[in-house]
Amino acid sequence: MDVAAAIRDKLTSTLKPVRLEVIDDSAQHEGHAGSRPGGQSHFRVLIVSALFEGLSRVARQKLVYATLTQELAGPVHALSITARTPDEVA
Repeated sequence: MDVAAAIRDKLTSTLKPVRLEVIDDSAQHEGHAGSRPGGQSHFRVLIVSALFEGLSRVARQKLVYATLTQELAGPVHALSITARTPDEVA
């Protein structure tokens, strides 16, 4: 199972980003809580979408969490989110 690909696919189809980076940081957490052999448990996401316009940082994160409910209930132990609008990106 490629968790990063599932994250990328769901965020792309739901939030229509103009920029999306999904980084697997699992190797940096080996031996810590939630770490699994083979990784795919700790991720960092940078997402730029016009759908975030007018939303607070918390509301943006809630949209991402709602999109990834299945992954957060299973293989993903930690998710760091940076969510911006196109106007907020230089």
